[in-house]
Amino acid sequence: MIVLDASAVLAFLQDEQGADRVEKLLPSAVIGAANWSEVAQKVRARGGNWHVASALLQSYGLSIEAVTVSDAEQAAELWHRGSGLSLGDRLCLALGNRLHVKVLTADRAWSESDFVEQLR
Repeated sequence: MIVLDASAVLAFLQDEQGADRVEKLLPSAVIGAANWSEVAQKVRARGGNWHVASALLQSYGLSIEAVTVSDAEQAAELWHRGSGLSLGDRLCLALGNRLHVKVLTADRAWSESDFVEQLR
């Protein structure tokens, strides 16, 4: 299992570099509800059909995980001025921590670590 950041899912939907890797991970991957919302927003903002994109992602078996109080509190703890991490980013990291799995992102602002993998 791996947690997907919104940027990784968008890379798949837009057939960007790393899309094939995300596709292979989708059947056992998880995305947090906050990041799911971010993907929906960006698909719609770019004129895409969210119902089609949502159905495609769910057809692979992608699991959507609710945000817990613990996730919210950990996301708040991860905040510090100048980090470059949005609330969605921090909630994604908190979910990965809660599930004890790595997080995959295409966002270069995140550093790679034992818990974070860069898609590109």
